[in-house]
Amino acid sequence: MADSWNTDTGEAVYRSRDAVKNLKIRVRIERVTSTAALSQHLQQHVLSQQDGGAIELETLTPQGQKGDNDEELVVGWQEKLFSQYEMELFQNESACQTPLDRQYLTEIRALNKAKGRRNHRIFTYTDHDRFTSCLPIQQLYPTDLLTTTKSGPTFLAERMASVRNRRQERRTLDSSIPKSKIVIWEPTEEFVKNSHVVNNAMQTMHIMADLAPPGRLGQKENEYLLLTIKTDGSGTVIVKPDFNKGKEPYRIVTVGQKREVWRLHVENVCTAMQPEEKEREQNMYKDLYVRHKEYLNSLVGQDFEMPPLGILRYMMNGEIVSAKGFEYDNLYIHFFMELPNNWSSLPFQSHSGVTQTCRAKTLGKENVAFFSYPFSFEAFYMSEKESEEPILQWPVIYFKVLSLDSWQRYRTEGYGYLLFPAIPGKHTITCHTWRPLQTGTVSSLRRFFIGGSPELEDPSYVRIPGTFKGERLSRFGFCTETTGSVTFNLHCLQQARAFVDATVMKKRRQKVLEQLGGFSQQGAVCTILEAFQRARKKMQDAREGLPRDLVNTTSHSHAES
Repeated sequence: MADSWNTDTGEAVYRSRDAVKNLKIRVRIERVTSTAALSQHLQQHVLSQQDGGAIELETLTPQGQKGDNDEELVVGWQEKLFSQYEMELFQNESACQTPLDRQYLTEIRALNKAKGRRNHRIFTYTDHDRFTSCLPIQQLYPTDLLTTTKSGPTFLAERMASVRNRRQERRTLDSSIPKSKIVIWEPTEEFVKNSHVVNNAMQTMHIMADLAPPGRLGQKENEYLLLTIKTDGSGTVIVKPDFNKGKEPYRIVTVGQKREVWRLHVENVCTAMQPEEKEREQNMYKDLYVRHKEYLNSLVGQDFEMPPLGILRYMMNGEIVSAKGFEYDNLYIHFFMELPNNWSSLPFQSHSGVTQTCRAKTLGKENVAFFSYPFSFEAFYMSEKESEEPILQWPVIYFKVLSLDSWQRYRTEGYGYLLFPAIPGKHTITCHTWRPLQTGTVSSLRRFFIGGSPELEDPSYVRIPGTFKGERLSRFGFCTETTGSVTFNLHCLQQARAFVDATVMKKRRQKVLEQLGGFSQQGAVCTILEAFQRARKKMQDAREGLPRDLVNTTSHSHAES
């Protein structure tokens, strides 16, 4: 009675590569109340007598009460052991309503005929039993079970206990019941708490015990949960409470007039795999992985996919990261690609797209809308004659930033464009935008109250319109206003047979690239322009870092000279 108890009743999670059907658990319960101690003391006293023996022991422990004070049983995964209540219930054919009940009736009759029932108090509820989901919360998590202090079930435990019940219920077809809202814009704290319930498909098994006084077995109120085992299809096994592993036993206190105390021992008795079997299993897995790899290689093939000779394949995986500096909130972006001459794409390739509407977030002194909108594009270039285009024209991404308010009024916030990068790799590009401006107060009032604003009839007018055929494009008198900026992340790949040939034949590298139609010239021009832009940015940064007086003095000295 003075033994210490194990109060750590939390669940333990195990990972296993073996089949869960091999799980074996030894469960032992032992009564430690004063009545059991007195009976054990009398038995030891009789054993110490010389003229005692089996006759006195049979008197103290008759056959009808075998296993009343202790019981030990090895239980397998989803092994069905009937309780005394089930033995009495399923003997009546009128109580068997489902195919599972009739199966239990057959098994119980076979047990009665063979007299081979090996359990007395310990029994199980498998995943197929209706009792697994119909057990009340008090019996699944009794307050006095395995603990020394009062502890009720958590909110998540209560919610999860009814998940299986909700699955079994039939949905009503009454059209008078209003449907729930699909989108709730302002969820309450209680709604969030009730909605965020994890519902993983797991198989469950409960090991129970009938801890009624001797001679009163078979009553539902005397059933107590000893152990719960859960598993999923990925090899996760959850045991609550954990195996003793040499620690003190758990304590169970019954409810009623006779508050009896029981010891609980839980032990994993799975048969350990022999070294030869383990090595054989590892070799089998290796062979399986090799066969699967060969199967995948047969589907993919050994030949690397290459474009035809004289064709450049351009693949882009892009992302519209963010937009900032615009006047109104709730932004979305409409973009499309324009392919110059000698460029083509796949028939099913989409040339345009629209992002989701995004609400801006205040970062520092600016409002930033984070889209993180991915898109991909694939194009092919084939030059027919080198003399027609000495410099390659790259595709262009034109985009338009718009805002949408609660009255479904949209406004044009800015236009911009982006050239496909000529150099493969990762590029982070920030494009500044502008929008047409109509002078006067009426235009500003119309934009604020009823939405709408001047728009470009041809979005390619942001750069050079595709219909322009002259030498000079004049925009004199066209009023615009600088707005915000849009940031792109671009991952570009270029593939051509000429690249492979140039790698093999390094001496003819320049000549081979020129066969694609001025790639070398375009690369040189782009390199020069990028170097000029970097030098210009460094000069502007250095100029902004100098004191204002020094900048004015320097400018005056240059003017005088």
